[in-house]
Amino acid sequence: MTDMKIKRRCAVYTRKSSEEGLEQEFNSLDAQREACEAYIASQRSEGWVLVRDRYDDGGISGGTLDRPGLHRLIADIEDGLVDVVVVYKIDRLSRSLADFAKLVEVFDRNGVTFVSVTQSFNTTTSMGRLTLNILLSFAQFEREVTAERIRDKVAASRKKGMWMGGVPPYGYRVENRKLVVDDERGEHVRWIFARFLEIGSGTELAREVAKRGIRTPRGNRIDKKYLYRMLNNRAYIGEAVHKGQSYPGEHDAIIDRETWDRVHAILQESARKRAARTRAETPALLKGLIFGPDGAAFSPSHTRKGGKLYRYYVSQTVLKHGAGSCPIGRIPAGQIEAAVIDQLRAVFRQPEVVVGTWKAARAHADDITEVDARTALQQLDPLWDELFPAEQARIVALLVEHIDIGTEGLDIRLRVDGLHGLAREMMAGNREQVA
Repeated sequence: MTDMKIKRRCAVYTRKSSEEGLEQEFNSLDAQREACEAYIASQRSEGWVLVRDRYDDGGISGGTLDRPGLHRLIADIEDGLVDVVVVYKIDRLSRSLADFAKLVEVFDRNGVTFVSVTQSFNTTTSMGRLTLNILLSFAQFEREVTAERIRDKVAASRKKGMWMGGVPPYGYRVENRKLVVDDERGEHVRWIFARFLEIGSGTELAREVAKRGIRTPRGNRIDKKYLYRMLNNRAYIGEAVHKGQSYPGEHDAIIDRETWDRVHAILQESARKRAARTRAETPALLKGLIFGPDGAAFSPSHTRKGGKLYRYYVSQTVLKHGAGSCPIGRIPAGQIEAAVIDQLRAVFRQPEVVVGTWKAARAHADDITEVDARTALQQLDPLWDELFPAEQARIVALLVEHIDIGTEGLDIRLRVDGLHGLAREMMAGNREQVA
């Protein structure tokens, strides 16, 4: 009797790392497939037949399993449509020993044989497995050595100050593989460093940058995080950095060393300390008391120009949605604080307020006269300018409950109990002085 040959369905897998030459009529993938088909034809007497589907991956590295052609091949193997996987060389299937081990596990689980036509390996034999693993180890070793050579070349080039690619820092552009200062954006960088020296606040600087319309080269908004990366980028002082080490760069500096050192003296302080110092230098008497026509609160803000400090109260609506979102977006702090203080001084002189304060104070001390109440309230007027800012802020918070700003002017709501309490404090102080 003639021996029966079992039919073995053979799938050819081809791969090429780069896309170069794939547009040709007969490319590398075709050459691989032709060699594999010839090998399958030579095994026809053993029952080998070629399946119709093609499993090709052009322009994809063998260092990953994320390949469309390989995914389709594995799916067909899992569906029981393939008995033998044929490749031109082992590394066409994978250059990673760990990845190849995963593929072998899939092959074994589905009873599939792996064959390399130029290396004559058959994974059904123990010797074939051993030799295959050895060759894959050398392939992986060569790949790692190549990567190390590339890393060493990049490191040597960076130490020479050369630009090795990537996104250039804001203020530079790349010409002939070198960083060149962009005149317009370079001026923006100088302004950002100089402005930070004046205000010492990344949050406030981000607002001013947005107001000036300065954006990233891709048109995105520059936020505080982006600004701090700029302030810490040593490329601006003409240096190249590799793994934390700085080397003289081939490009021109945008920022001088003195400005850099002064900026980093500020950055070495914690953000909390800088914020506390800024708040101490810019007292806000009406913080938490002012509300706009849309009901949004106004927050204190400040800026410096020519060494002079300018303070403002800015609507939260404007901070969130931009200029024009509120009819009263920003008001000078000195102007509104003076207006509120003037109204408070006028209140102190009103007879009905004096009488009301006196009646409230009598509930705590029967011997207080109306003259005592009037004298206590009138003392605030001449003494106000001599008080420390913190004491002024305490008195305002004690007296004022709410300030509404509208296009027609101010509407101040006082705390009656606060006025009585302040009068009692001052009358008690007068009695201690008399005693």
